[in-house]
Formats: sequence, C-alpha cells, structure tokens
Amino acid sequence: MHKEINSAVQVLKEGGLILYPTDTVWGIGCDANNPDAVNKIYKLKEREDSKALICLVADDRMLTKYVKTVPQVAFNIIEVAESPTTIIYDEAQNLAANLIAEDGTIAIRIPDNDFCFQLLRRFNGAIVSTSANISGQPTPKSFKEIAPPILKGVDYVVNLHQEKICAKPSSIIKLKNNGEVKIIRQ
Repeated sequence: MHKEINSAVQVLKEGGLILYPTDTVWGIGCDANNPDAVNKIYKLKEREDSKALICLVADDRMLTKYVKTVPQVAFNIIEVAESPTTIIYDEAQNLAANLIAEDGTIAIRIPDNDFCFQLLRRFNGAIVSTSANISGQPTPKSFKEIAPPILKGVDYVVNLHQEKICAKPSSIIKLKNNGEVKIIRQ
C-alpha cells in the first residue's frame, strides 16, 4: 500500500489525475488546490464546471482548513453516520476557485477507509473525489466497469482493491451555518 500511496501522491503534486478506490466508489482525484487539475477532471468527465465536485479530507483538523466555520452539528453527523456521508458546507476556503460552487459552498467527506486516510495524510491536503464515469453515465460499481476513456484519461491508476464491488455513492447533506439541514442524496 505504501508504494501505491507514494506513487499517487507524486502524481497529485505534479498536477495529475489519479483513479483510486474510496470508501464508496472508484474516484477520479486531483489536488483540490490546483485549478488546472480540477479543470482536467471536468474535461475528462465531460462535465459542466458549474456542477460542483466533492473532495475528501483526512480528519476534523483538515476539514477546518477548508471550511471557514464548521457548524458543531457537522461533527455530530460525522460521528454517528452509519454510512459514508458527504456534507455541503457554507464558506469554503483555501481551495481551487473552480472547485467551489457559485454560492460559496463545498462538498466534503471524511472517508472511513484506510487507504484514503493514509493517502490524504501523506498528501497533507484535500483531494477531489468524483465518480469514475463520464457525466450522465452510470456510476461504475466495480473497477471492471470503468470506461476506457476514463482509464486512459488519468495519469495514475491505483493498483489496490480492484476486485471490490461498490454498493453506492455517499449520502449528501447540505448543512447551512444557520442550522438548516437539507438531504440532497440518501
């Protein structure tokens, strides 16, 4: 696993794209602070750049680096969630401008997955995580279902957990600073 993490981190630092297993589905990732890398993902996925992307962070400390004010209830949700949960926060900061939604929000998940945790800690920053498919196409449930244009379009494919079958993408909750909660995807 260390070799795969080191190789992926090197590609991320060079502004490249990685294809990697997450706690949910296979993801296309890049440095969340690199606007050129974020643009590469939009182009590869043939996705409008007005549609925001999710990013992953390793822990609460890293979360507070990218969200100006994390509501206390967010920490409670993260602690009690029984399945992978992405939270959309107000007042994103310290991220590539083209990663932040027009309303200033950002979708972030702390993955419950040893590989992702180690990758995020070693990279020491947020990593984009978007499903490994062309926009409008079904999300692949396994590595074998990833389309050739995606496989060819990334700079590095992590050689771990390629046999894993993924159940579904994360739940998404929008959490406003005023305490308003809205379920986006269950």
